[in-house]
Amino acid sequence: MLELREVVYVDGVRTAFGRATNDGYFARTRADDMAVKAVRELLRRNPQLPPDRIDDVVFAATAQVGDQGLTLGRDVALLAGLPTSVPGFAVDRMCAGALTATTAGAGEIAMGAADVVLVGGVEHMGHHPMGADVDFNPRFVAEGIVDESAAVMGQTAENLHDAFPHLTKEGADAYAVESQRRAGRAWDDGVMDHIVVPMSVFTDEGWTIAARDEFLRPDTTMEALATLRTPFRAGGRVTAGNSAGLTDGATAALIASQEAAVGLGLEPRMRLVGFAYAGVEP
Repeated sequence: MLELREVVYVDGVRTAFGRATNDGYFARTRADDMAVKAVRELLRRNPQLPPDRIDDVVFAATAQVGDQGLTLGRDVALLAGLPTSVPGFAVDRMCAGALTATTAGAGEIAMGAADVVLVGGVEHMGHHPMGADVDFNPRFVAEGIVDESAAVMGQTAENLHDAFPHLTKEGADAYAVESQRRAGRAWDDGVMDHIVVPMSVFTDEGWTIAARDEFLRPDTTMEALATLRTPFRAGGRVTAGNSAGLTDGATAALIASQEAAVGLGLEPRMRLVGFAYAGVEP
C-alpha cells in the first residue's frame, strides 16, 4: 500500500480585485508584480520559514502571455527574491487554475516529493481580455467538437439555465444581491483585513493604494438588477449584475506536510488532504 502524507494549509493572501478597465486599480501594474506582492507578503508573515525550504512554486494563469506569460511559478519565485535553487512551474485550467495549482502542490507533498509548496494564481484581464490572444481552431465548431456557445462564458451560463430551469433569473439575481451584501459586510467588519494585501499602484491620478475590491456594490437591489439587459441572449437570464466581474488580481498560499509545518513552527489553519492510505500498489 502507498502511504500518503497529510497536507495542511498554512497561510494565504490575495491582492484587492480591481476592475479590468483602463481606469482600474491595476491598469498600469504588471500581472507578475501583483503575484510577487502576494508572495512577498506570505514570506513576511511567516518569517520562521527559510525561503530555501520552499520546494516548489506553482502559479496559474489562463492567458499565459505578455506580463503573465513565461513560466510564472519560476518567474514569480525569482522576482520575489526566492533562491535560484527553488523551482517553479505554471498551469492553466481556465477558471480552476489556482485551485489546480493547489492540488498539484498538495499532490507533490502527499507523495513525498516536497515538504513545502507555494501556490497561487494571477489574472490581469485588463491587459489580457478573455480570448484576445487565442487563435480558436475553427475545427472545434466545424466538426462539432464543441458548440459555438461554449467559447463564451455568458452563453455557457445561459445554457446552464436551460439545463437547470429551476435556476431562474430571479434566483440568480437574489443570490447576487445577497453575495454583494455579505461581501460588503465582510469588508466593513474587518474580515478581509487579514487576507487582502494593500499594494501601491500608479494610476492616471498618481500613486494610490489598492486595498479594497473595486467591484463591491453592497447596495445592489433586486429592482436594479431587473432592469439590466441580457447581452448573451434576447430575453435571457444572465446580466452584468448576476455574473462574476471582469477583474485583475493575484492570490498566493502556503501549503506543507503536517510534519514540515510543525518542524518549521508554522501553524496549520486547515487540513487539506487528510487520508492516510490509498489503495494503490507501490
